[in-house]
Amino acid sequence: MISLSEKSILKKIKFLKSKKKKIVLCHGVFDLVHLGHIEHFKSAKKFGDFLIVSITKDKFIKKGPGRPLFNEQQRMDFLNNIKIIDYVILSNSESSLDVINFVKPDFYVKGPDYKDNFKDKTKKIILEKKAVEKNKGKIKFTNDITFSSSNILNTSNFIFSDQQRNFLNNLKKKFNYNKIETILKKFKKLSVLVIGELIIDKYCFGDVIGKSGKEPHLVLKENQIEHYLGGSAAIARHLSTFVKDVRIISPFGKEKFYEKIIKKNFDENIKNSFFKPYSNFNTITKTRFVDKNSNYKLFGSYLLPEKIDLISENNVLKIIKKNKQKSNMTLICDYGHNFISKKVAAEIIKKNKYTFLNAQVNASNKGFHNINKYSSVNSIVINENELRQELRDNISDIKILAKKLIKNKSIQNLIITRGSDGAILMDNKYKVFSCPGFAVKSIDKVGAGDAMLSLASLGLKLKLDPELVLFISSIAAAISVESIGNKEHVTFEKLDRILEYMLK
Repeated sequence: MISLSEKSILKKIKFLKSKKKKIVLCHGVFDLVHLGHIEHFKSAKKFGDFLIVSITKDKFIKKGPGRPLFNEQQRMDFLNNIKIIDYVILSNSESSLDVINFVKPDFYVKGPDYKDNFKDKTKKIILEKKAVEKNKGKIKFTNDITFSSSNILNTSNFIFSDQQRNFLNNLKKKFNYNKIETILKKFKKLSVLVIGELIIDKYCFGDVIGKSGKEPHLVLKENQIEHYLGGSAAIARHLSTFVKDVRIISPFGKEKFYEKIIKKNFDENIKNSFFKPYSNFNTITKTRFVDKNSNYKLFGSYLLPEKIDLISENNVLKIIKKNKQKSNMTLICDYGHNFISKKVAAEIIKKNKYTFLNAQVNASNKGFHNINKYSSVNSIVINENELRQELRDNISDIKILAKKLIKNKSIQNLIITRGSDGAILMDNKYKVFSCPGFAVKSIDKVGAGDAMLSLASLGLKLKLDPELVLFISSIAAAISVESIGNKEHVTFEKLDRILEYMLK
């Protein structure tokens, strides 16, 4: 529960209460401590005799790329040197509920911006109030001057580069946070059809023992296996909290274990049309062997299908025709594993005004996979290396290649992702928009393109400002790379919270 010695804290609390001393608790991130915080601590201490300050653990802080600026140990060390604070502890949960139930403070003190409980979108303050009162304490609010740590950090050189800060400042001239939040809520009226291969990402974590004694290969002591939903299933999850409903069409082996994973991870508004192409079909599974200490991938092993037969192809065509009529837009995620044939691609695009494509190159299809079977789709999301392979050109300027692909394929919008260099969007009038990359902590790049496609497609469907489309989809990609594989998905709540802090 609490990372510091529980026994010593409990002993101290018990002693203080035996002496009729009043215990005060403050809780927060306290990433960049400023005058407002100091005044808050002073006012809080006036309610009692002993001031305990608890801080949120790094892994629970969702305030955007680069946050927290200081890690949990650094934040604790700093607060421990403020004389008015008697004890600093580390909360091991997303809210302060565990600390409240552990300390049982006489007074739990929050700043003036929490007085109106309804302004707290997380609604945690309401739960905290109940926990305090349940433990026979009272919640109090200070009236001190407040400063925004996020605003200070956003306007400094601590988190954002000059390029990132210039982009955000220009974006703020057109949109404030409230306006963007209102726009994001409009996604809720959309119904999305996702067509593409469902992939199970299997991660085997272990300790690297070293080179085999008898053969020239690396040995991993396996100690943990996790399964995540990838491919089209990952896209469906990204979309589920933003739109009204999601329909997904994919081949699936219907393995009982995988069915349980899907049931556990799919929201109720995700409806699937899974089919088994042939009797011995196994769900596409991509296994990665990972050093658990560094998260470095050491080796990969893929279980891939054969080409679907004519009967299965005809069944897919029927499923697509049925579901197309029930959706506003279609996302094609073609991973090149023999699912979407030329005939299937033609049916998806036929009389379908809003189709969005992510055709990916990977180890199993490099040199064979291309997007020749797609034309007149609304938009394509592709990374720079894939674009260069598609056009067999490793030299020309990226904008020249973008213009060529748009012209050849009659695309309305082309988004090219460029890793840490961000992304560019070119429309069918060859106007170019750009956005810097915002990912700071990249743990695993798997699924970043899917996250970007998910949010970019919604923005382009509603014909939003191209720079806004790039921004929200880049933040979605940044969220995605901060967790291993597709373990976590982008949600409205996560994105909304990050935008609120980034645009202060």
